[in-house]
Amino acid sequence: MATTRSAEKRIRVNESKRARNAAHRSALRSTIKKYEAALANDPANAPAHLQKAIKALDQAAAKGLIHKNAASRKKSRLTKNLARHA
Repeated sequence: MATTRSAEKRIRVNESKRARNAAHRSALRSTIKKYEAALANDPANAPAHLQKAIKALDQAAAKGLIHKNAASRKKSRLTKNLARHA
């Protein structure tokens, strides 16, 4: 348990950041899943969903939510999947 006021604040701040990061990470996963669903069911709209997924990955990397190389790797794999299904 925290003994100083600054440690108590640190706990509060960390908890709010953890919740925000979890929400952003969940939104990122949802965006990628929407793209994958569009690729399987509606290939005509898949490129638009891919652009949204790439934007979400770039924003997550910029915020430090995921590593920039991980974002790059995921973007590459998603793009390769689109080319495979085209």
